[in-house]
Amino acid sequence: MREIQKDMREFIIRAAGNIFARFGFRKTTMDEIAQAANKAKSSIYHYFESKEDVFRAIVEKESGILINEITKAINMEETHQGKLRSYFITRMKILHKLANFYSTLRDEYLKHYSFIEKIRKQHDKEEIKIVKEILQGGVEKGIFIVNDPEVTAFAIITALKGLEYPWVKENDVTKTEDRIDILLEILFNGIVKNKPGYYRKGG
Repeated sequence: MREIQKDMREFIIRAAGNIFARFGFRKTTMDEIAQAANKAKSSIYHYFESKEDVFRAIVEKESGILINEITKAINMEETHQGKLRSYFITRMKILHKLANFYSTLRDEYLKHYSFIEKIRKQHDKEEIKIVKEILQGGVEKGIFIVNDPEVTAFAIITALKGLEYPWVKENDVTKTEDRIDILLEILFNGIVKNKPGYYRKGG
């Protein structure tokens, strides 16, 4: 019985995911979700309390897909430079396919929903952990010089988020990979020729 309920929830999530991706969170109704799942609306309410509850389940699932794909990709790389590059590229490639999760990152009106903010924060923690572990591994191997891996991981992810919208919208994988390589070259090699140290005001 429990397995049947789980399968039905998954079926509703898949059907609703297509509707949310097409119309967005605000415009999607429970009637449309029920129609897409070919179920009575009362049946949907048996598995989910509200439209928000359905959307939460979809976004959590897509967030998990992104983390799993990133983890698989970086585990296939032998070098820490390769792991970081694989993280960047896989994130952009997969994010483009996860319309509902991407909308939680992009659409400002969604930040007013507490469950969305909670998902965002949890996902950010997971990504920071992934990048932090790559950086720490590189430091231990004597490849990276990073004083604070957690702060550095946060800075890398913040920079990447600023590039998400134009890159995902453009939908040109080759161009995106080229730009990621440029970004990584700056990250690995810096932009100061003789590397005398950066300027601190008053320093």
